[in-house]
Amino acid sequence: MAVRIILASQSPIRRDLLTRAGIPHEVQPARVDEDAVKSALLAEEAPPRDIADALAELKAQKISERIPDALVIGCDQVLAFDGDILSKPASPEEARTQLGRMRGKAHRLISAAVICEGGRPIWRHVGVVQMQMRDVSNDYLDDYIARNWDSIRHSVGAYKLEEEGVRLFQRITGDHFHVLGLPLLELISFLAIRGEIKA
Repeated sequence: MAVRIILASQSPIRRDLLTRAGIPHEVQPARVDEDAVKSALLAEEAPPRDIADALAELKAQKISERIPDALVIGCDQVLAFDGDILSKPASPEEARTQLGRMRGKAHRLISAAVICEGGRPIWRHVGVVQMQMRDVSNDYLDDYIARNWDSIRHSVGAYKLEEEGVRLFQRITGDHFHVLGLPLLELISFLAIRGEIKA
């Protein structure tokens, strides 16, 4: 009998990526206080990579401790810009501030995934993508936020590359799946090596 694969995330795009890749899985979002963990790590001056990795591990571990015989995938994404870590915008005004700061400049999107089994991490991957924004106009930013607020309020940096947010960028260096929040190619390789999916 194949091992259960559980995605400890409520992200529709991550679910869709696994489904389209033909990887049978269940979804059980982990309830963690991300802001508290992030604040504690920032107070310790942890780098953005470590913050994304720690949050991904925490989510996977929480579900894995309850269902130890499953492979549980935890994910997190952090946006690093100009010495700051940007979170999901709390309001359209905050989205406007974030996008206004980043336009015409580059930022890093850090995407981490950790698999836990028996309550312990057995695999992890952290990918970094360099995102160069176009110097878009004030009018376009205002219209973009007004049109897309219901969607972008769920995304760090106030954009979704798989939607109209792609128009904000002039160059992206790195793996497209990392931008979407799941290191899919690396995950597939691990599951194939383990014999959990046919290779």
